[in-house]
Amino acid sequence: MVYTGSCHCGRIRFQVEGEVDSGMACNCSMCSRKGSLLWFVGRAQLRLLTAEDAAATYLFNKHVIKHRFCPDCGIHPYGEGAGPGGQQMAAINLRTLENFDLASVPVKHYDGLSK
Repeated sequence: MVYTGSCHCGRIRFQVEGEVDSGMACNCSMCSRKGSLLWFVGRAQLRLLTAEDAAATYLFNKHVIKHRFCPDCGIHPYGEGAGPGGQQMAAINLRTLENFDLASVPVKHYDGLSK
């Protein structure tokens, strides 16, 4: 399945391919403030439809995840980083996908606050 997503104002648009089997809600200081619901895919499954430099980047804590956000509307559509095995990953904020039923996926809770 191919999904299209964007920030609120449309400055950042993307497509992502895969089957959404669950979303992850993390309680770390960043995720809890953003209110994101994350779906992890290989970075190659994420295709930007707008220029990469349309998104700003925020790094915090260990500086290993690039939290990508729109400098105009402030929405965080995705993040980028390496998975536990070193593979490049993208964390898609399911709340930014168009025509996606959030109630259709189970939510797993991750205790990022304690990590």
